This record gives sequence, C-alpha cells and structure tokens, in this order.
Amino acid sequence: MKLIVGFGNPGEKFANNRQNIGFKVIDILGNNENIDVRIKKKKSVIGRGKIMSTDVVLLKPQTFVTLIGESVLYIASFLRINVKDIICIVEDSTMELGELRVDYVLTSLTHEGVKSMEKALKSDRFAKIRVGIGTPPKGITMEKYLLQDFTVDENLILIDVLNKTEEVVKMLIKHPIEEVQEKYNPDGAPKIRKRTVKTVRIDHRKSKK
Repeated sequence: MKLIVGFGNPGEKFANNRQNIGFKVIDILGNNENIDVRIKKKKSVIGRGKIMSTDVVLLKPQTFVTLIGESVLYIASFLRINVKDIICIVEDSTMELGELRVDYVLTSLTHEGVKSMEKALKSDRFAKIRVGIGTPPKGITMEKYLLQDFTVDENLILIDVLNKTEEVVKMLIKHPIEEVQEKYNPDGAPKIRKRTVKTVRIDHRKSKK
C-alpha cells in the first residue's frame, strides 16, 4: 500500500494558494482514479482506492503545513504503511512554475512540512516530489507569497504542471525511485558515494617487543 500526501492548508480561502499545490494534485488523482477523498480521520481527510491495481491512500492533512507530520504518522501507523511507501507532494519556491524534481534521502529542500514528517516518522526515507511555484518578487515576503493565489496566466501553465506531477506519482507507485529520478530530474538520479573503510595494518613484530 502507498500513502500519497499532498501538502497544503485546510480551508476554502487557501484552495488556490501556491502553498496548496499538493492538495490540487491529490484532487486530480482522486477525480481521475475514482477515489473519494472525504473520509475524516484524526487531523486528516483521506480516500482509499487503487491506482494501477496498487492499493493507495490519498491524504490531505488538516493540521496546516508546519504540523503535517502528525497526520502522516497517524495514518501510516493506523494502516501499517512503511516509510519507504510514502510519497509527498510539496511546493518549491526555489524553482520556476513548471519545473519538477524527485528527491529521496538526499535533498537540498528546506521545508517545514518535510521537517515535520521526518521528525514524526523518525526517518527521511520517503519520496519527495518537488513542484516549482516560482520565486517571490522583490519586496514580497515568503510567507505572503506562499499564501497568494496563482495568477490567471499561471493557471494556464498550472494544468500541465498538475498533469505532469500526476504522471510522476503513478510512476513512483510502480517503479524504483532512481528510475523516476533519471526521467524527471535535470541531473538524473544522484550518485550516492559508498563509504570507504580505511585499512589499518598492524605490525605484529613491533607488538612482540
């Protein structure tokens, strides 16, 4: 079973905010896969169903972004879902709208929601789909920018962005994350350097003296 978590803030007034792009992806997945995301659990709204014959849970946390880990931990524990089977969809203000990348253990992303998940799950071994939302213009604080709605022009691009993110989620359900990274990340899957162990030679002749 896969747990797919969309980042966002609960409430109609936040619906089209930049920070709610994760919720938008969950809504698209729910609509296209006939999964009704309306079941209320502790600090969560979820929907259960299948995507490409795989059991999935779609989750929209109801805790606000900085406390997302609470709802994720509850649902993952309740349904006995492993950390490695969790996929989160998060906005990224360091990338332009339309850009996308997939991270796993190695990530340069700094995000309060991701930190909350790592703390609650006591692990960072879950997939992170980073969706670019553009960077704030000069004079606009990050907090204000994230709570702004997408512009009319951006909404035209947003449809393609959401569809592309949906494709990434589906690929992650069936394929190894490195394969997904090779396809969608500009620099491919990160090459993780294996730790080398230094060999120490002991001169036994000296120890006998």
